[in-house]
This record gives sequence, C-alpha cells and structure tokens, in this order.
Amino acid sequence: MAVAAASPDICQDLGNKNSVPGEPAAQEQTSLDIDIANVVCSFRARCHLNLRMIALNGANVIYKRELGKVTMKLRRPYCTANIWSSGKIVCTGARSEDDAKKGARRCARALQNMGFQVHFSEFKVVNVLGICAMPFTIKITLFSKQHKENASYEPELHPGVTYKLRNPKAVMKIFSTGSITCTAPCVANIQRAIEHIYPLVYEFRGDDVVRGPRRGNAGEEDIDDSEDEEDSEDDEDDDA
Repeated sequence: MAVAAASPDICQDLGNKNSVPGEPAAQEQTSLDIDIANVVCSFRARCHLNLRMIALNGANVIYKRELGKVTMKLRRPYCTANIWSSGKIVCTGARSEDDAKKGARRCARALQNMGFQVHFSEFKVVNVLGICAMPFTIKITLFSKQHKENASYEPELHPGVTYKLRNPKAVMKIFSTGSITCTAPCVANIQRAIEHIYPLVYEFRGDDVVRGPRRGNAGEEDIDDSEDEEDSEDDEDDDA
C-alpha cells in the first residue's frame, strides 16, 4: 500500500525557500510515497482454543508447541495469524488497516468452521511499519547534532538516527541513503510523521538519488490458498 506523504504546500514552500532567484523552485514537483510494509493487529476469540485440534484440522498451520501457539497463514489478504489457547490472536503481515481487519475476520471464520465458539471482539491495530525513500541522501551526523532533543545517533550500535515524536506518536529510523522507516500506532500517524520530518531532513540533504520502482512482497505466491475458497463476503456478512 502506498500513501501520499509530503503535502504540495510543504514542497512548494521548501522549493521557494531554497531556490535561486530567477530559477524555478527545485522542490515544486517533489512527491513522496510511503510504503506500508506491515500492519499488526490483535483480537480475542472469547473462548478457549485447542491448539492441537487446530493443528490437525486447519490448513496452512504450524503448531509451535515450545512457544505455546499455532501460526496460520492466509493468502487473501496475505497475513499470518499467531493463535494462543487463551483466545488471543495477533495478525501480522497485512499491507493496510482494512486488510488487517479482513485477515483477522477470516482467521476467526476459519476457527468457527472447526467448531470453536469464536466471538470476534476487542479488535485493534497495534502497530504499523511504513517505509519512505527521500529523493536525496541525508547528512545524518549533522542532523542528529542539530536535533539532539529528539534524535539519537550511535553508529557503533545502529547505522541510522533514531528520531522520536510525541505528537504524532511515532519512531523513525533515518539512514544516510535517504531511506526512512517509521513505526506508529496507525497509518495516519505514519503520514503525519513523514510530513513532519521532511523539511527537517531537507536542510541536511546531500546528493540527489534516483529511486527505482519498489519490488512487491516476496513469497506471496508460496502459500497454498485452499482455505480461501469461501466467498470473500463471508468476512463482512457475519459477526464472528
């Protein structure tokens, strides 16, 4: 999933501020894409789940006895559900909040079809990971010195600068290549965080970088979708 990032107003202001008189603003046409790489959500089944029974009767499941959980892989949408006997279920790997909820409901429906009295409840998005590539390199050493109140840089431990925001709540990893990874509680916070950081890193830009198209998810074709023969409307028609 790609989300539009820096707003045109921000790019227009930056371009006018940094352009040479008599020449067109360099940043007027700048646009950024945020790639949502992972959405983590959780919900409760409100019943005890027999993990052994799920492992024997479920499709695309792995019983990890040492961890006390079963993992179930879905294809549409692509995600992985971690199931505990207490009824807590955590889904990872979705590319949007809508896909995360759809995958959670499909998991609940699969458990219902095995005979469990599952009630889909307490659904929430726990964490979202977004990736954004700036069209230039970043002088992260100078950036971290200028923004000591929010940024920390320890090259011996991590190659990027850690930048923490309180409003919106988000944590970003800024790399010298211009790549920025952002972790936040929701997609909206990811977009606001990127819009916040863009003018700050622009002041410490280095060489321009030409970005190629991003590759799609690897491994999506390796999953058997035999459990996905039901109509997709089942996910929304019934309240699991």
